[in-house]
Amino acid sequence: MRTILIIGAGRSASSLIQYLLSKSEKENLHLVIGDLSLELAQKKTNNHSNATAIALDIFDENQRKAAIENANIVISMLPAYLHIQVAKDCIIYKKHLVTASYVSDAMQELDAAAKENNLIFMNEIGLDPGIDHMSAMKVIDEIKEKGGEMILFESFCGGLVAPESDTNLWNYKFTWAPRNVVLAGQGGAAKFIQEGTYKYIPYCNLFRRTEFLQVEGYGRFEGYSNRDSLKYRSVYGLDNVLTLYRGTIRRVGFSKAWNMFVQLGMTDDSYVMEDSENMSYREFVNSFLPYHPTDSVEIKTRLILKIDQDDIMWDKLLELDLFNPNKKVGLKNATPAQILEKILTDSWTLQQDDKDMIVMYHKFGYKIHGKKEQIDSKMVCIGDDQTYTAMAKTVGLPVAMATLLILNGKITTPGVQLPIRKEVYEPILKELEEYGVVFKEQSMPYLGYNPDKEFS
Repeated sequence: MRTILIIGAGRSASSLIQYLLSKSEKENLHLVIGDLSLELAQKKTNNHSNATAIALDIFDENQRKAAIENANIVISMLPAYLHIQVAKDCIIYKKHLVTASYVSDAMQELDAAAKENNLIFMNEIGLDPGIDHMSAMKVIDEIKEKGGEMILFESFCGGLVAPESDTNLWNYKFTWAPRNVVLAGQGGAAKFIQEGTYKYIPYCNLFRRTEFLQVEGYGRFEGYSNRDSLKYRSVYGLDNVLTLYRGTIRRVGFSKAWNMFVQLGMTDDSYVMEDSENMSYREFVNSFLPYHPTDSVEIKTRLILKIDQDDIMWDKLLELDLFNPNKKVGLKNATPAQILEKILTDSWTLQQDDKDMIVMYHKFGYKIHGKKEQIDSKMVCIGDDQTYTAMAKTVGLPVAMATLLILNGKITTPGVQLPIRKEVYEPILKELEEYGVVFKEQSMPYLGYNPDKEFS
């Protein structure tokens, strides 16, 4: 049998493992699922005869190398910074590698060695990055093949709560790593290009500069800019494009409310707060406010944020129980961001019957035969339950499909790469449709950023 080693059995591995097990008889596959927690790995095998769980400590060199040496192909579902050691072992033992993470500089440095050994190191093959690349390249390639010239590309993606499970004023619950949500947008200004002009949004203004999107059947959304949209210009073959913007989708109003935390300083992860373990939620809020001999924490908060007591923004803060003097943070040596994450997790954790939702939206503007045209491409995916979430499905399925295509010799181009070639994206996008990941493409007149210019 052909052995697939899956390192990491976390939430995103559920749909990936289910898919490969469903193909295991026909494709002659045996899955070895390795995780620091043997119990978690065993749970993910579903007692299937073609799956084996092992305890795998990625820092135990002998354990790691033995597992990789015995596999035909390796899937790493570890945190991104841990992939590199796995990748180096894959070079040593001549094994293909698949990950859903961004290509790091260290991973890119292995490109020559991978090519030399005829190995495929497929990265960014999850949701975002992953399905976004594939669905974008499909349309971009189609436009270019019919003689069109790309002038605009915008891409938005968000992990949200499904409408039937949307039960709070923020219209949001954590469907992925909460820490990533709290730290979103930090680490440098957002960079993009609009109508030929370079634009930059510093973190302090990021959540007040949003774009609006309409998705039929699901209503209105907003998008705030991702950190560096420009790095995909050459990847997508869009070096001469006038507009390139990538953003994160939220429900309308989320960004304005989130900006309150940014302005207060609660998303800062650069310093530790004294005696955080014994701090109450109320004391946490008060630590960012000026001293006043008579004003309450509530009044000081409203004054500094310039909101009234009948403002929906105030109701959103109250809903989080931020001013409770009896709830303790309970985290030693915690940063503001870590404490905020703890507070939000109280309110924003998906409940047992809740479902999540992925929304992706691309806009393609192009010139053809002297005329400007536009295509909008939209995808909405709803999760099945708490195990097979929309996030697990959209991250895990492309990883699994790419793995099988590599094993079966359908993907052959060696090297460290993204899923931007036809040999990768065509079969995967087609098969994803069977699992409810369907893009609806719509042609329309080109609007750009001045929809009235044709009539002025």
